[in-house]
Amino acid sequence: KGDGDPIDICVLTEKDLAHGDLLVTARPIGGFRMIDGNQADDKIIAVLNNDTVYGHFKDVSEVPEIVIRRLEHYFLTYKDMPGVDLNTEITATYGFEEAHKVIRLSVEDYNE
Repeated sequence: KGDGDPIDICVLTEKDLAHGDLLVTARPIGGFRMIDGNQADDKIIAVLNNDTVYGHFKDVSEVPEIVIRRLEHYFLTYKDMPGVDLNTEITATYGFEEAHKVIRLSVEDYNE
C-alpha cells in the first residue's frame, strides 16, 4: 500500500534551484524502494537532461557511491523530529528498468 502521493522524483542537477514544484525535462535512472510509516514510498532518481555534471548517467549504478549515500541519508532523515520514530527505511536501490516500471504503476494508480 502506498502513501497516496502520485510519485516522488529527485532530479540530480549541478544547477541551483530555489525550490521544488518545477517542471523540468529529466530522465529517470533508478530509485529507492522505501518504507515510510509502514507505507510504500519509493523515490525515483532522475537526471536533468543536458546537465553538465549528471546528464550523462543512464542508470543509478553509474552515479558515484558518495552521491547515492548522501541521497539515502537525506531521504532517511528529512522528516526527523525529536522523540518521533517514523519507521523509515530504504529496502533496495534499483536501476533504470525498475524505475520505469514504478512510474508506469504510479500513473496507473493515479488514473484509477
